[in-house]
Order: sequence, then C-alpha cells, then structure tokens
Amino acid sequence: MNASKFAVALTVLAGLGLAGCSTDLGGRVFSDNYASVRDAGYQVPAVPLSKLPRQYQRQIVKYQTDEKPGTIIVDTNAKHLHLVLEDGKAMRYGIGVGREGFEWKGTARIAMKREWPRWTPPAAMIKRQPELAKWRGGQPGGLDNPLGARALYLFNSGGDTGYRLHGTPEWASIGHAMSSGCIRLINQDIIDLYNRAENGAKVIVL
Repeated sequence: MNASKFAVALTVLAGLGLAGCSTDLGGRVFSDNYASVRDAGYQVPAVPLSKLPRQYQRQIVKYQTDEKPGTIIVDTNAKHLHLVLEDGKAMRYGIGVGREGFEWKGTARIAMKREWPRWTPPAAMIKRQPELAKWRGGQPGGLDNPLGARALYLFNSGGDTGYRLHGTPEWASIGHAMSSGCIRLINQDIIDLYNRAENGAKVIVL
C-alpha cells in the first residue's frame, strides 16, 4: 500500500472507530476485533478468525445506493447486512438468516434497542419445540440467550413485525439460513451495529 492509500485508510479508521483492522489489496478495511470482550458483566467469547470466512467479517466496502446514511440494508441472499455510510461506502457485516419457510422481506424501522435482551419464544415456536415451554415467560439475557448481546426491534406500519436484528452465541451459523426468520450477527458485530444504528433508522430486508 503506498503512502497516500495508507493515509486514506487511517482517515477512514479514525472517522469510524474501527479498532483492530487490516486492509486488503482492494482497499477494503477489515476489522480483526473479534477478541473476547467484557460487556455489562458478561465475558463474550472470542471468535476464531481462521474459521470465519473473510466475506463475513466486519468491513468497510464501496456501496452505491440512493438510501441515506444510517439506513440498514439486509441482503438475505448474500448473507450481508449493510449500514449505509457517507461517500458511497457501507459497513458490511456477515449475517445468518431465516431458514426455508421462515424468510421475511420488507421495510421496517428500528423502534427499540436493547442490551442483553430478554427472549420470549412465540407460541408457534413452543409448539414446534416443546422444550422451550420453560421460557414461556421469557429467558433472561445472558451468554446462552438466543438474542445474544443486543437486539434491534423492527416495527412497520402494522406495529411489531416480530423480527429482530440480534446477536448470537452461534458464530458458526453466520453465512447460513438457520434462524426462525430473524437476522443474526456475531455478538461483537451486533455490539458494533448497536452503537452505530439509531432508533427510527430505516431497515430494508431484500
């Protein structure tokens, strides 16, 4: 990387607060910050980067869209979530999506943000998996909670869609269609997205 490109990379990093990074030959800035982190009294485990495909690691990419900065665009086919930034760029995260029969597409907005959220399985899920009945009143937040370290709650004109952007302790599920419809991110990534996304932000799921 020549001096001018290196300077640009440093400027981008300083502006976006991306800690622990590397740059590839295409100029994309990757986060290597998947170490274990202490958060709200919980020790979030590290993610082994050698086992996480490069395309699903958090990174800044070129991204052309007419949507304004702050918009979240979820590409369920590519298993990527883009947070639109200024100057034709986006922060891209790897995601896990709904398995066949549980997909959801549409436009919504972030109505609530929660740290270490409580998870309540819907009645239909309890019917499919009776062992979840013990959480009918809600599972407290924690390392084993399916919503992970953070959750962003999606509402539309009809109210709560029932879908969330949330963390997961199952980092190996990123890049796959395994969820019951919600969009899941690595815990380190949902913490990053939570800090960047605003209440009321537009979310487009393709």
